[in-house]
This record gives sequence, C-alpha cells and structure tokens, in this order.
Amino acid sequence: MHSDPASHTLNRFHGLGNTISYAISTGTKLRARRPCDPCRRRKSRCEVQDGNLPCLLCRFHNQECTFNEDPQPRKRRAVAINDDFELNEKNQARTSCVPQDKRNNTGPSLSPQDALVKIRKDQPIDDYANIRGPSLLKQTLGLQTNRHSRLIGSTAEYEHLLLDLGPTNDIAVSAGQPILRRVNSTLNHQKDIPDLDAIETIVAPYGSALIHLYFRIVHPSFPILHKKVFLEKYERTHREFSPPLLAAVYLLALNWWSYSGELALLPKPDVSRLEELALASLGNIIHRPKLSTIQAGLLLLQRPEGDSWALTCQLVGLGQDMGLHLDCTNWRIPVWERGLRKRLAWAMFMQDKWGALVHGRPSHITPNDWDTQPLQEDDFPENAADEDEEDGSTEVEKGRILFCYMVKLTLILSGILSTFYTLKAEREWASRAHEGVRSLLDAAKPLQLELRQWYADLPSTLKMQDIGPRKLSSVGYLHLGYYVAEMTLHRRIIRSLSSVDEPQLRTICRQAAQTRLTSAMTFVQSLRPEHLQSFWYSASTYNFVLIGSFVSLLWVTSTDREEAAIYRAELDEYRWMLRLSSKSADLLQRALVSLNTSTGALVKAIPVDPDPNVTLRAYQLEPRRMASLGTDLGRIESTTEFDGNVVSTVAYSGGSPLEENGVPDHSWFHALGVSSFDSGYGLDVHSNLGFSTRLDGR
Repeated sequence: MHSDPASHTLNRFHGLGNTISYAISTGTKLRARRPCDPCRRRKSRCEVQDGNLPCLLCRFHNQECTFNEDPQPRKRRAVAINDDFELNEKNQARTSCVPQDKRNNTGPSLSPQDALVKIRKDQPIDDYANIRGPSLLKQTLGLQTNRHSRLIGSTAEYEHLLLDLGPTNDIAVSAGQPILRRVNSTLNHQKDIPDLDAIETIVAPYGSALIHLYFRIVHPSFPILHKKVFLEKYERTHREFSPPLLAAVYLLALNWWSYSGELALLPKPDVSRLEELALASLGNIIHRPKLSTIQAGLLLLQRPEGDSWALTCQLVGLGQDMGLHLDCTNWRIPVWERGLRKRLAWAMFMQDKWGALVHGRPSHITPNDWDTQPLQEDDFPENAADEDEEDGSTEVEKGRILFCYMVKLTLILSGILSTFYTLKAEREWASRAHEGVRSLLDAAKPLQLELRQWYADLPSTLKMQDIGPRKLSSVGYLHLGYYVAEMTLHRRIIRSLSSVDEPQLRTICRQAAQTRLTSAMTFVQSLRPEHLQSFWYSASTYNFVLIGSFVSLLWVTSTDREEAAIYRAELDEYRWMLRLSSKSADLLQRALVSLNTSTGALVKAIPVDPDPNVTLRAYQLEPRRMASLGTDLGRIESTTEFDGNVVSTVAYSGGSPLEENGVPDHSWFHALGVSSFDSGYGLDVHSNLGFSTRLDGR
C-alpha cells in the first residue's frame, strides 16, 4: 500500500464534522454502524439522528427501517463504497500536532481537518486484461490505465505498406482500414494518485452520493460516459480514473447537491478548490491523452462559466490524435467502446460548432476530414430499463433521443456557419452587396427548409410540455438551440438588406425575423422549473443573450421612430423577465449579467430616429475596407466573450408564434420569389458536405 503523505489531500472538507454522526463508540475505536436494509439496497449512507430509528433516509422516503437482510459478501480487493471511511483518532491527533514545515512537501499538503477523513488506498489495476472475473474493460483500447493510443495518419513517418505486413507489439491494426493506431506506454500515470486522493478527500465521504447524482441528472442528457464502466472502476477504487474526469463528475453533480436526500442538509465541499485541481490535473495529462481526457474536458466545459474556446480547440486536436473523427465500425475493440467513441466524437463535434458560434471563431472540424458514422440506438448502453425512479431524476430514454436531435441540429448549424460566417464567405457576400439580398436568400432557403424539417420531425417526447411527474427535463437547451440557429440565419439576412432591395422585399424579411423572435420569446416565457433546474448545454447562457442581440439588430435597423420605440420597450421587458426568472436558475442570472455588460453602453448609441440605410451601409462597407487593409473581418473586443456586436434582449408580451400545425411558418420564402428547390431537400441534411443527420438508420 502507498502511504506516503503525498497521496493524501490538498484540501479541507467543510462538511467534515458531520462524519461523526455516522459512527458509534465501541471502546476506544470508532466503527461505522451497519446500514439498514433500504439504505444498503440504495447504496446510500445510513444516518441515525441521536441514535433513534428510523434513519433519516427511511424517514424521508416514509418506509420501514429494517435490519433483516444479510450483508453482501465483500470482494477480495474491493472495499464497499459506503464503508470506506472511518475516523482514526490517532491520525487526527498526530496530524494536527505536526507543523506544516515538517511534513512531506513532495505532494499535496494535509490540513488537520483533512486528516480526519480516511479514503481508500487500493492501487489501480495496471492492465485490465489481467482482471479476474467478468469485466467490460478487458479489451479496451481507450481507457487503459498504463497505455494511451494515437492515430498513425497516412502521411506519418510510419509507412503503411510496412505496417500492413503484420502488427508489432506496440502497433494495433484497425481491421479493414488503411489507418493504424499506435499504442504507447503511459509514463508517470502513478503520479496521478496524489491528485486523485486529493480530489476524493475534498468530497469524502460523499463521493458515491455525488456519482449517483451525476448519473441521475446530468448523464441521461449528455451521455458521454459509460455508466457501468465508470461504476465498475469506482467500486474498486477512485484511483483508476483520470484525475480531471473524477473531479469534473463531482463538480457537475455539486450543482444538484440539494436534489439528494442524503446531502441536501449538509454543507457543500470546496467547489473552487475542486475546480483548481481539475484544471491543473487536466494540464498534467494532456501529453498522454485517452478517451477519459476528452470526457473530462467536455464535462469541464459544461460548468457554469466554464466555456473556453481554447480548451475546445485543444480537445478537438486531442480527439483527432486518437482518431475520433474516423469510422470505428470495424475496429477490433469492444462493442461498447465503439459506441462510446461515437458519442464522444459527436459531443466533440457539437462543442466545436457551438463554440465557434458562441465565440465567433473558425470551426476546426471540416466535412472533408470527418468520417464518424451517424449514431444508432445500440450506441447507447442505457435504455428505459435503467430509469431512476427517484424524484428529480432525468429520463434516460428521453435523454438519448435529445442527444441525437442535438447532433442533427448542430449539423444544420454547421451549414449555416460555413455558408455565411466563415472569413471567405463574409468576403464573398460583401463583394456582392451591390446585388441586393436575393442571392443570399437563395443560399439561405435550403438551410431554412432543413430547420423546418428538423422541427417537424421532433418526437412528442421532446416537446416542451412533455414532463414526467417529479422529473427534470433538459429539452429546453434543445429548443433554445433551435431558435438560436434560426436567428443566426436571419441575423445574416437582416444585415444584408440595403437600399437596392425593393421595399416589399425588405418588409417581408423583417417580418420573418420578427416571427422568429416572437417564437423565441414565447419559448422563454414557457420555461417551467422542471426545465430551469435541469442540465443545460454549455452554449445555453450565450444563446439566451443572443436572443437579445437579435432584437438589438432589429432595433438599430428600425425604419422609423415608432418601430424603434417598440423594440426598446421589448428590450426592457426581456430584461425584467430574465431578472424574475433568474431567481430560479443561475443560468439566467449569468445571462442577465452578460446582457447588461454587452448592451448597457452600446444601445445608448442608437439614435432616436434610426436610419437603417446609413447603419447597414456602414456595416456592409466595413468588410471591404478591412479587406483592403489586409486585416481580419472581425471586430476586436477587450471586455466580453461575445462577437463584439450589440447584445440586447427582448420579450414578446402577447400573441403566439406564427405556426401551422405546430411547425414554424416558413412560407415567407415563397413570397420572396427565390429560386425553387427540390421538395425532397432536407431529408438528407448536408449531403453535399459529406454529412448525414439520419441517426436512426433510415
């Protein structure tokens, strides 16, 4: 056993004093009391208040607190999760008396209160092929402890014709593919143990309860982990994980601390210190990436205010290093790992595309170098049978469908970005500004039809009103993403209107934009606590702000003083609506802060009588002027993470969206007389880009 103080902790657990209530005195040693039968089945800590039964959880669930069942036999190496932690009086007294400068300084330092918590010290398994008994991990490529894999591309130093002569000990051949994978020994993975112990000590003795929270609430709507694999590893020891992944799971679960009957009344662990360890340990393992590195990075990006374009780009590079952009259908790896790779690949794709939108940056994933196959139902290991019946959980089956439709929507967003918002596209449209907006509408129509088809295909389980009794629902982030994709498309159209366009055409385009805005405002007003308290995708805060950015665009391009006054009033109304709703969701509080930061001063520059011709002419001339100077088209910003344009918000205070049979009305395109398209367009989205959104195999 490794007992060096460096393997202990950096942190203080604020809820430490509560561990005393879980033990009873037997002579000179404190020993954990046997849990009751219901708590044993729930794998929850059994807490008795003042020595009186029933325990707190049985009292909470209004069930009988019994002690009739025999305990499950312990595995030889495993330590039962609920019996891991004992108070050690000698350790407490000894550590609290040792001066800080006398302790081992080679690893994390140990505070007196940290010493009260004892965590497991089992050594991690070096090679999963040596595990005795059944295990999902025996043939894994991407989650080995002592190895990591890297792609050998067709132009690398290894000649593929030589490699094809036969695999060597450290070369694994991808069956049926000319692209090979090199497996390297992972150096210094033992140095992760001090970080892992420090992370575990911060949350001890509630690590298992937080993991249960994560798989109840976050995982169903963002399934980038394999639940059974994760729990199998944690059953043995927390030391088998990548440090940032373990920390990221705990960090996200902590957002729903109050949703656990076991944790709700206890003080939270040190979240800021856990974040520090997560980010620092992520930097330590970048040079030996595994699937767990991508998982950790993606989860850290989902933290409140955790979105980072730099980290997103880094994850895309690491994912390509491991071949996540390839078709792994015929790889000689376990079936569950193929599904995991595909889910991770599409999650990476989504992060790249929505990150490009949020930060106004170039996407790093291109159609020519993307061969990941569409998701199928059997790529998801959990199903309806794995539903958690506890109040406040998220539905597993709904989460799977939600994830797939978010991928489909992201493919459409990718087309919008590549058609209108790349550097090359911006220059091309700027050079054709004298032609008017019709050519741009021709390019926008197929994308608009794809969005219409996507919305029409939404199953009833993804409708906003479909909420299970006492369940959380994350469908809000999907619908919000849809409205933002619509507004991103119309944003470009409104910016391209000019005096060369006939008045009727400009009116139709602005009315269509107003319709999108109306629908988005109705959606925001329809959010219920079950939506607001659920998991929201990382781009959601920005997406709420972008609704305001869209109305500020309509305001500054208003045709007269009366219209401008209407949009100004709606901006105030939307701010008020966000302020009221922010009391129920930190997400909206962050959106409100961003909204005030990005619009507070800028909207004051909008004249009382705006002249859209002057405003739009100045914008449309700027790309050509910037291009002539050889500089970037974008605007340099110094204070916000947004694209430098006016960010404002609006609320729709009456009426309903212009919809037909529940599908947003897009008939305005027909009124414009733009080029016709094949009526079947939109069934195979982005076929011209090499993508397909058919994730159901049809």
